[in-house]
Amino acid sequence: MMKLDGAISPENTLFVLLCFEGPDVYSTAGGLGTRVSELSEALATQGYTTHLIYIGDPYKPSVEHRLDGRLILKRWSQWVSKYYPNGVYDGEEQKLYDYNESVPYHIFSEIVRPAVAEGKTVVILGEDWHTAEVMCRTSDLLHWFGVRQKVLMLWNLNSLMSLHRIDWGRLNFVTTLCTVSKYMKHKMWELGVNPLVIPNGIPTRHLNPVNPEAVERLRTIARRGDPNRFFLFKIGRFDPDKRWIMAMEAVARLKDSGHPVTLFVRGGIEPHGADVFRHAYHRGLHIQDVVAQRPNLQQCLDAIEQAGPADVYNLRFFLPEEFVRTTYAAADATLANSGHEPFGLVALEVMAAQGIAVTGSTGEDYAVSFENAIVTETDDPDEIVGYLLYLRRHPEKQEQMRQASQVTARQFLWDRVIDNMVGKLEFLARKQNIVLPASSMIDVETDAHIHEQVAQEVSVVSNASRFKA
Repeated sequence: MMKLDGAISPENTLFVLLCFEGPDVYSTAGGLGTRVSELSEALATQGYTTHLIYIGDPYKPSVEHRLDGRLILKRWSQWVSKYYPNGVYDGEEQKLYDYNESVPYHIFSEIVRPAVAEGKTVVILGEDWHTAEVMCRTSDLLHWFGVRQKVLMLWNLNSLMSLHRIDWGRLNFVTTLCTVSKYMKHKMWELGVNPLVIPNGIPTRHLNPVNPEAVERLRTIARRGDPNRFFLFKIGRFDPDKRWIMAMEAVARLKDSGHPVTLFVRGGIEPHGADVFRHAYHRGLHIQDVVAQRPNLQQCLDAIEQAGPADVYNLRFFLPEEFVRTTYAAADATLANSGHEPFGLVALEVMAAQGIAVTGSTGEDYAVSFENAIVTETDDPDEIVGYLLYLRRHPEKQEQMRQASQVTARQFLWDRVIDNMVGKLEFLARKQNIVLPASSMIDVETDAHIHEQVAQEVSVVSNASRFKA
């Protein structure tokens, strides 16, 4: 146990984030891209030099500096991506091979070696199964050059996809495992590992007030002249885990019981979407497609208004953030009623906009039913119906929940999540006997040792894959 009581700070620590997804349109397929983009930006905003290495747009610069150079985007495997134009997971295996082969030595030679020479600690955070192998290889390489003990390595699990491809014994040995909720922690117990929980976060801008005039106009459009008409929203991938059928059935049952509903839907391109709309059609719901070309907020409202009456509006266009937040605030509820949800980022974004989120009861640790959200415990559509009718009868409870929801969301701003993470990093640094000085000091002896190692091994390590365990 180290005797010095130092603290992690931008002066003595830098971050490396490894992820397949990233901030480019090409690189974003879901919440993972949003997570790493916003986390890396928040770290850089706090002053930390942050490298984000991801499968980037093949036609953008390979390296891009943002936030006065503190955020360094590194678009990896672009030469492979040029052959696969349909996004980050097109040509997935080829990209994964290249990522595993080339990233570790780049991290050592271009990031860790100069950082250690300056007396700085490097934190490497890998995201999801795609980075499990590269984290292991990076640890092996850093150990080969005698600097592994000066680097904190964390690997974070956001989903349960492809876990059979991970060597859990090896990964657990070379990294500290993390995940985003207690629910996911318990899922990982089943794999024989015990991760730290560091929750997801949202950017500060999500707490900005939503335009009240836009909210009122959207409610008017959605209710089509009937002030008692329910206005609901559901956004996410067409995945059975998201319980789309449950949501559609709840809408149909509300309508059948004399409570008309307008439901805005924004899904993906997944095949399950056909099942969802087939169910809605057979239950007698009128579905209207709405299309637009990269609209702004007002153009979104115009397009929906011109679409004509319907029960379900299928929004088949990119939804700008301003429109999404306006819909969260305007709707009677947003149905984020997943049966399996590692964290529930959508519901937290709803709460930040002072909306009412209907969640499941898995990874949404922050949700307390009828305090800051509605929490469904079953897959019975009548549970949604009953809770919405309860809120209709108790408008004062709706207002209380909207106020409480934003208070909750404020607790999960990225700045607060980073404070949580830094606390855990300082604990891990003490376990590794890493000295965290108040100011950076060059360890000349260590730097000379590294340069000597490199000179001796340069002919051997031209291919980082030679240092696999």
